[in-house]
Amino acid sequence: MSRRGSFDWYKPAPKKPPPERGIRMKKAGTTWWGQRWIEALEDVLRGDSARLARGRTYARAGRTHDLVVKGGRVTAKVTGSRATPYKITIELPQLGEAAWKDAIDGMARKAQFSAELLAGQMPVEIDDVFREAGVSLFPKQRADLKTSCSCPDWGDPCKHVAATHYVLGEALDRDPFLLFELRGRTREQVLDALRAARGSTSETAAKKGGEAKAAREAAGHEVPTVKLGKLKPAEYDRPREALPTMHFGFDEPVTHGAVLRQLGAPAAWEGDALPADVLAPLVRAAAETARRIAMAEPSDAGDLPASPSSSRDAPTRARAPRKAAAKRRGT
Repeated sequence: MSRRGSFDWYKPAPKKPPPERGIRMKKAGTTWWGQRWIEALEDVLRGDSARLARGRTYARAGRTHDLVVKGGRVTAKVTGSRATPYKITIELPQLGEAAWKDAIDGMARKAQFSAELLAGQMPVEIDDVFREAGVSLFPKQRADLKTSCSCPDWGDPCKHVAATHYVLGEALDRDPFLLFELRGRTREQVLDALRAARGSTSETAAKKGGEAKAAREAAGHEVPTVKLGKLKPAEYDRPREALPTMHFGFDEPVTHGAVLRQLGAPAAWEGDALPADVLAPLVRAAAETARRIAMAEPSDAGDLPASPSSSRDAPTRARAPRKAAAKRRGT
């Protein structure tokens, strides 16, 4: 009997189909913070390319399910070839109270941080604030990521852990506050602490301003004020003097749709063509129409619906669509 024939009896179990509740990853890393998370898998874990590729395939097929993020612990299940799904765990170290306080104070010093976080965006300089607090928000070394899987594969990470990691990266694209939760703070805790820190900063500035005013008054310095005279309703929108001549330029841009290409595709975009390719021609046509209106130039036929010159012309235009519709019906 040949060596090949001795194993003819063995047939691997057919792989189970993905469950209906499976999370199908479309594209992870569409935001800069999501991309940083994917880099942690590929750089920090240093998994081999074959397992990572199989993990991406599993993630796209929807084999990852029951994903839960709580504190610094991520749990999930991945359906493979066995009857029982594999159990996956990903853990990150929790940041201490002192580190979180220093990070919140650092974010509170910039109003832009509060505005971007409230808008659901992760500030680009966010990791600089955490580094100043002596920690890092993103995993930097192997000790920052502890992974486990119930499968028999000794690879680190195995394809099931990789699939969970990719699915989590797409979840981070949609909700950057999950990154804070992985480090021990929920969205509400971060925003409440940020509001409190911003409020104390404003109160301190107001207190300093009051002390400076009291010092000026004590020194006998007059504080300049503005007194408004009586204003009649007819004079409300009348300029006090002739307005300067205004000049506008309507030069055609060198490259059309440059801003759209810089913005890139949003996370929810599902079209085959990029948003810039779809919207750039429309924006260009709208800009050209706006330029002609501003310069009082005649528009080309068909660019804009012509305004009726008289009420006599209106019925003729109104009847045209109905005649065309009747012709299409063959009447």
